[in-house]
Amino acid sequence: MIGLQREDGVAVLTLQHATRGNALGPELVEALITAVEDCIADTALHTLVLGAEGADFCTGFDLGGLPATADLAPGPAADGPLLWRLVRVEHLLSLLWHAPLRTVALAQGRAFGAGADLFATCDLRLLAADAQLRFPGAAFGIVLGTRRLAQRVGEDRALEWVSTGALLDADAALRDGLATGRSQPGAWRAHMAPLSVGVGTYAALRAAARPDARDADLAALVRSAGRPGLAGRLARYRDGLQRPPRASP
Repeated sequence: MIGLQREDGVAVLTLQHATRGNALGPELVEALITAVEDCIADTALHTLVLGAEGADFCTGFDLGGLPATADLAPGPAADGPLLWRLVRVEHLLSLLWHAPLRTVALAQGRAFGAGADLFATCDLRLLAADAQLRFPGAAFGIVLGTRRLAQRVGEDRALEWVSTGALLDADAALRDGLATGRSQPGAWRAHMAPLSVGVGTYAALRAAARPDARDADLAALVRSAGRPGLAGRLARYRDGLQRPPRASP
């Protein structure tokens, strides 16, 4: 489900669930959390690279296995497991956002929803020419990653993208600061200058530039996802996915 290689201070973590578009199902999220925590604990590493096999980087929160809308019985039995899954996704994102390592994301194809949030958490954010990004969580009432996105691209742009579900191509992502560069798979090392400081200093620089808002981020997610009817909102969103998204100007 994931691959992990370490060499010369760099760990390359690869999503390997291409048959599901590398969507974030429970098993994949837990495997990623464990792998990221192991990399953070490895004092020989200074950089963590996140990539994916297949046509897509990550198509977001995996909605597979969610019952049909008509079959959903409202209540905590349906909502509870989904809320827990979202909490674990937020934990993964915050791990990467506050990791004491330099982080690099390499995205091709679709980076949607939590997959786009995963991309946005990293320090270097490189896109293939065919990459598309979208933040549709507000369509089913979820507040996930919005503050981090606003720190990347500004409050106005972040609110626009999240509230409209705009589809962004690589040019738009580069223009507005969501991406830091372009790279084809396998060529990312050319974009990664050597660190001139130690890992401890890098971690201290990041902490100084990035206030710790983990509690606030988690609270915002739980308040939004904790409204009754989460499973129904997700099912209705899934049922409407056949409608094409609006392209960003």
